Amino acid sequence: MTNLVDQKYYEAIRPRSIGERILVQARTRSYADFINACKPGPDASIIDIGVSDVVTDGANILEQLYPAPHRITAAGLGEGQAFRRAFPLVTYERISPGAALPFADQSFEIATANAVLEHVGGREQQERFILELVRVARQVYVTVPNRFFPVEHHTAIPFLHYWNPSFKLACGMLGKGHWAQQANLLLMTLGSLKQLAPEGRVVKTGFTGLPMGWFSSNLFLHIKRVEE
Repeated sequence: MTNLVDQKYYEAIRPRSIGERILVQARTRSYADFINACKPGPDASIIDIGVSDVVTDGANILEQLYPAPHRITAAGLGEGQAFRRAFPLVTYERISPGAALPFADQSFEIATANAVLEHVGGREQQERFILELVRVARQVYVTVPNRFFPVEHHTAIPFLHYWNPSFKLACGMLGKGHWAQQANLLLMTLGSLKQLAPEGRVVKTGFTGLPMGWFSSNLFLHIKRVEE
């Protein structure tokens, strides 16, 4: 596999491993929750922010499962060559980190981003990211890893990620120090996710992915316009 822009996000998940099977199960459940929450009609236009050029069973679940791929516009950081080959009916747009999305206001019915928000930087960068999604779509559905899931998603470190100092120490000892930097990963809770929702919208947050109550694998944030 060539060195892709987003290859680092799959370092802890080997293809065809038990970890990948667990990832597929979690993301399949998240996809079902996305469909149930957003209820896209057959003509709904969807923008999927942060798709991966790493083509595995666990990546790009929306594109794998959605029955109308021609209604999806996918945005990613890389050239998207492998993605385009895997999903020829999906429109691909390359975007730049931290830049405004190259789409007009309310261009889409739904904007979604799976496991992206935790990588955009600190609170200010996250707020800007959410506002961009709200700008380009009538509904927004975002999922992130749950900080209180027993195993940290990107490093496979158990439990120590519950506390920043212990997570930083563990990352340093294991040669994974870049994951302890906020610019690369900001671990999120239900409360911190809900605080990112803009005022004047219908907002719902909750658990998704592997169902384990407060320790579920993922969290979701669903934002709708008031008139929806």
